[in-house]
Amino acid sequence: MALRSLIHKSVPHQAGAPVVEFSHVSVRYNGEPALDDVSFTIPRGERTAIVGPNGAGKSTLLKVIAGILPTSSGDVRVYGYGAGGHICIGYVPQRTQVDWSFPVTVADVVMMGRVARLGLFRYAGHKDRQLVRDSLGQVGMLHLADRQIGELSGGQQQRVFIARAMAQEAELLLMDEPLTGLDVPSQEAIFAILDDLRTRGMTVLVSTHDLHLASDRFDRMMLLRRQLLGFGNGAEVLTPANLNRAYGAQMTILPSVGGSLVFGDTCCEGHDDVEEHHHA
Repeated sequence: MALRSLIHKSVPHQAGAPVVEFSHVSVRYNGEPALDDVSFTIPRGERTAIVGPNGAGKSTLLKVIAGILPTSSGDVRVYGYGAGGHICIGYVPQRTQVDWSFPVTVADVVMMGRVARLGLFRYAGHKDRQLVRDSLGQVGMLHLADRQIGELSGGQQQRVFIARAMAQEAELLLMDEPLTGLDVPSQEAIFAILDDLRTRGMTVLVSTHDLHLASDRFDRMMLLRRQLLGFGNGAEVLTPANLNRAYGAQMTILPSVGGSLVFGDTCCEGHDDVEEHHHA
């Protein structure tokens, strides 16, 4: 399956509706619960972090919003309509799920965002090619337009995928573990772009294992362990009780002057939830 938005037909937006609404959503995969009775609302323009241990349902939640995975029960709404068919969604899976040897250039990957708008049987025109160039320029990657995507660093690859969403004219960006393995300068480059997207009104959901980053750099955060354990700012969500429910023995919480200083172990690094393999 190509790494592009997996949505091809247009669905209208309901005026005034939240970007995403989950109402008592449950998902089972191979007979096992991946999400259990999850409800929340995401307003327009918000930057939300999704945190929790491996297997908590972070990837599953993003794939349900993107229309890639069906629910077992409950209701999902995107801009007031059911999930699926929304070309306004840009989805970026975990880097470990991408076939980086697939022979496409940086410009090819970004042009895939236009294919979602054009459909499979229409050729890209001058406007589409210009949008690709503009999008690459806005993320500082235009000089690498002809480079093979697999030759880029992890941070550069993430910037290319954001450019693809921009070329797609996405209004909702879903990113699954985009900061994993990136050094601090690469992370800051990503956040600079996300800050710019905020000024344009784009809504962004990012899954991450970094609790401090989620608390400091996002409007709100949701803490998952199949169920939604907390949703709000860092102080509201990262309580000792919530963290114990989410991580148990995987995390040590030490008191400090300013509240709680959290240390998480790394024994569970790896893929989360339902895995797919994508070509670039």
